[in-house]
Amino acid sequence: MRIVFLLLSALLLLSCSPKEPLYNTQSYVFGTLVDISIYGETDERAQAVSNGIIQQYNALHQRLHAWKPSELSAINQAFSAGKSITIKPDIAQILRDATALSTQSEGAFNPAIGQLIKLWGFQNDTFIPHQADENAVTALASKNPKMSDIVINGNEIYSNNPAVQLDLGGYAKGYALDIGLTYLTEQNIKHALINIGGNIIALGQHGDKPWRVGIQHPRQPNAIATLALPSGWAIGTSGDYQRYFEFDGQRYCHVIDPNTGYPVQGMQSVTVLIPPQAQAGVLSDVASKPIFIAKANEQVKQASVAGVNDFLIMTAQDNIQVSTSMQAKLNWLDTEAEKAAKMVTLE
Repeated sequence: MRIVFLLLSALLLLSCSPKEPLYNTQSYVFGTLVDISIYGETDERAQAVSNGIIQQYNALHQRLHAWKPSELSAINQAFSAGKSITIKPDIAQILRDATALSTQSEGAFNPAIGQLIKLWGFQNDTFIPHQADENAVTALASKNPKMSDIVINGNEIYSNNPAVQLDLGGYAKGYALDIGLTYLTEQNIKHALINIGGNIIALGQHGDKPWRVGIQHPRQPNAIATLALPSGWAIGTSGDYQRYFEFDGQRYCHVIDPNTGYPVQGMQSVTVLIPPQAQAGVLSDVASKPIFIAKANEQVKQASVAGVNDFLIMTAQDNIQVSTSMQAKLNWLDTEAEKAAKMVTLE
């Protein structure tokens, strides 16, 4: 009888405990799940702010859509026709930033290869397994479309290479993280977490502890490790396990090597952690791509070029490389992966 009484007392105390002030909402934008968590606000206030962010995201997605009518597709049409077009100042700035990041990566990050992305079927809501025509791939890659082919004079833009077709799929989610963080700050929100398809940025913390996030195992439905994400930090992953198809026993992912024109083989995922800075969100989205594309002996060098100190690399052969700085932040959940991980230092 005493045990029953104690259990009932415990249940009564739990039922009287105040609800944790955490509001969470989800939506589908940029072709992926957007998850917003806000801590320490009323549900009404948090809902209003979350809705404001989602509205901005939907508007941005419509403006930057690569294969449906949008401001971006209008630019691509002008490039194909060899004409100039007037664009809005924020789009001009996005393209300047993307060009600078592309140059820094020596063309590995290349939003100008929209035709190759389309050829492989990744400019669709669903992916149809197929082998792209070898001659078509070679022909497009040989035209060498690159961001430096784009000329921006004020708000007028044109391309010196008609093969340039913009696809900002490797940039937009990170850019949206930065927009979301700015909006949260403007709305005087102190604690929040935004997750756009695995690209995450933190503001404040979750109660009296930092926000904590997991790094997805590329071949299993669980996290390989977790880490604390302090305020202003962002994390992003490029992987072959979400946007991909399989054909004749071969996996083809959406990350395409601009040099070959083919989807990258031999890689599973690259996760990068970015400290607070002006474009932490953008860098969390962009910086992982060149590392993912780089040859096995050049991945660490590419991380150094991008200024990334914290990274976790997993190849298709289950070879794991983790920077010493990242290792210090990880709480491994997969003990086998932890044992296999090789510590590396930046060059």
